[in-house]
Amino acid sequence: MTAAKESSEGPPELLTLEPVIEALREGVEGLGWGMSGLQKTTSQELQGPWAGETSRSAYLFFHRPEVHDDAAIDVYLDEGRRGLAGNIALVLEGRDLGDLGPVPTLLESLASCAGEHLPERYKIPLTLRIRVDPRSPDGIDAAEPEVRFKVRIPQAAFRAGPDAVAGVAALAVRSFESLLGQAGVEAFRLPPSE
Repeated sequence: MTAAKESSEGPPELLTLEPVIEALREGVEGLGWGMSGLQKTTSQELQGPWAGETSRSAYLFFHRPEVHDDAAIDVYLDEGRRGLAGNIALVLEGRDLGDLGPVPTLLESLASCAGEHLPERYKIPLTLRIRVDPRSPDGIDAAEPEVRFKVRIPQAAFRAGPDAVAGVAALAVRSFESLLGQAGVEAFRLPPSE
């Protein structure tokens, strides 16, 4: 498999991880976020309907501590037999669950912010994770939530080439930055570190 398929009608279609990683870095780092980590993995199915097939994944991590010390941008990419797939996520650690109120109300508030500030033409799943220590004397109130606002990279961007992927990344980051000042997101975030 080659990294890109030549097209007489425009930029090459992206087919492998490496050129996509470079395009994503251009889009995210161009807005001041520095890459703090990169992990690549290769997986081979040993049994079942996909036995013998290999897929590759990459995880990219970005931070901007001088501006947003509690925020991170994580990128997930997958290269498999069906082609490329991936998403860009804003990751925020939250206050203790006891300080945030009922989970349905919290989700409603975060989803409302995402609906208003993330790009309309992309799928934007939101994930709320809650870690709890069952032996904690504070119980559920001390549970630690994390929210991920995601923007899925559309197949059309991979087909359109590096500039399109970099454009999706930059749009996602600008949208994430607009989320950071919203009341519903601010109420979720950890208080500023001293």
